[in-house]
Amino acid sequence: MAGVSALSKEYPGTLDGEGSAKERQRTSATENNTAQQGPPPLLLVSFDGFRADYLQRFPMPNLKFLYSQGVLVEQLNNVFITKTFPNHYSLVTGLYAESHGMLASNMYDPVSHKHFHASNSNGTDPLWWSEAQPLWLTALDSGYKTAAMMWPGSDVTIGNRTATHFHHYDASVTFQQRLGNVTKWILGDGKEPGVKFAALYWEEPDRSGHLFGPENTTAMSKVLKEVDDNIGLLISELNRTGLWGRINVMVTSDHGMVQCSADRLIRLDHCLHPDNYTVVDLSPVTAIFPHNDVEAVYALLNKCHPNMTAYLKKAIPDRLHYKNNERIQPIILIADEGWTIIKQGDKLPRLGDHGYDNSLPSMHPFLAATGPSFRRDYRMSSLQSVDIYPLMCHLLSVPPKPNNGTLAQAQCLLVAKTCWNVALMIGLVVGVLLVLSIITILFSLLRYRNPLRPPRPFRRLQVDYDDDDDPLLQ
Repeated sequence: MAGVSALSKEYPGTLDGEGSAKERQRTSATENNTAQQGPPPLLLVSFDGFRADYLQRFPMPNLKFLYSQGVLVEQLNNVFITKTFPNHYSLVTGLYAESHGMLASNMYDPVSHKHFHASNSNGTDPLWWSEAQPLWLTALDSGYKTAAMMWPGSDVTIGNRTATHFHHYDASVTFQQRLGNVTKWILGDGKEPGVKFAALYWEEPDRSGHLFGPENTTAMSKVLKEVDDNIGLLISELNRTGLWGRINVMVTSDHGMVQCSADRLIRLDHCLHPDNYTVVDLSPVTAIFPHNDVEAVYALLNKCHPNMTAYLKKAIPDRLHYKNNERIQPIILIADEGWTIIKQGDKLPRLGDHGYDNSLPSMHPFLAATGPSFRRDYRMSSLQSVDIYPLMCHLLSVPPKPNNGTLAQAQCLLVAKTCWNVALMIGLVVGVLLVLSIITILFSLLRYRNPLRPPRPFRRLQVDYDDDDDPLLQ
């Protein structure tokens, strides 16, 4: 079983003579690793809370350069609920939350009677993560080494295994330090091959989105410049180590962000006495455990507020893929976009939030990718986030575990695939049929106005008089 790797706090700077020797060693390691049998290494990077339309609203020169050398999916249709842990686990398992079991930031398991809180140490209890197998374990079965730098769930032992290299979450570790360790793991040390799959997590722009709200242009401009600078560091480090162009890089996020307001608060205690229920998870998707009659509690909550929808577990819409798991509570409440559910009072917990209905564009992240396997300067309007897992398995030649994704659309991002735009093809077919119909109608009209005389080869035999009495002609 692998253990926690030592965290390097140094980040390479300008190379001197000694550095040049190290650089030659790194280049040699790069060539050795990328020349191994099998596919190119794959690096998956997540910038938490990167809303898709930030790409249009803010200058992102480094990110735009990256996808100009590869592909851009303008919007990822992520999974419900649009929270950090469920969506990060969906990215590396290809499963909806109801299938992988990581349902929210706070959960209650009715079998073990345990509680999960994302910020507490019990978040690494294998109980919560073992309903699925993440890619950093699946790739081990194909003989590859893997790594995960602070990706949610990567420090959890599942089936007595972890990634070859991983680190417990530590917010004080800079992006440069995380990146430096990841590139070192990909390169290997000359004696052992480098990793084939690595995942890297960074907290921004989520943290600032919560603090300031996504509509605070000044604050978000600053943090998104920092995010883009980090992407610039990623590109520079891959170039410096010789990995750029030799490995596949996928940059994405888990969810978007929406602006909240103290004018849009929903107070549960105004609708239901606090002795009648327990809140397992709060806003904007609230998990309710009723103390008494479930139907009676539901009836009160169902008429609580016009900007909140209450569902009995059995009636949660199928499109959300969020009812077939025992950890989902008997009642869930879903706030409308930008509304916040609280128990009581007038305090707004945060200026920006996520977790809302995954059909909302404000909740959608993006995907950018580059490398030898990806097309160049190619765009796709949307993709299901669960499709990323089978795509990564395909890139690594790793047999995927059962999942909710498909390669049908995702494979169009790859250089070796030729895909037709379905909407464009339908439009072309309809257009051709329309043109043919118009030509047919015009031809019919012309024939009606100028009828053609049929050929008359037996004109000599034409009877010019009334011959109905002739039996030979009857």
